[in-house]
Amino acid sequence: MAVLRLFASAREAAGTGRDEIDGPTVGTVLDEACRRYGTGFASVLEGCRVWCNGEPANIDDAVGHDDEVAVLPPVSGG
Repeated sequence: MAVLRLFASAREAAGTGRDEIDGPTVGTVLDEACRRYGTGFASVLEGCRVWCNGEPANIDDAVGHDDEVAVLPPVSGG
């Protein structure tokens, strides 16, 4: 299972900062996250960057056991 890490507004929309989701690709993991957390999370996800194991990820990237998929919303300055 992949470890899904959620930050800032993605964490708020999901109601959690961490979950474990089974899926063969980054896209599958994100689709399951949208199913679990609903349309509010899906809306936030549209503006986020996704990383896998510390590297920028594409939806077709393979996800293995204990890989970490991180959802990073845009950072606002101030």
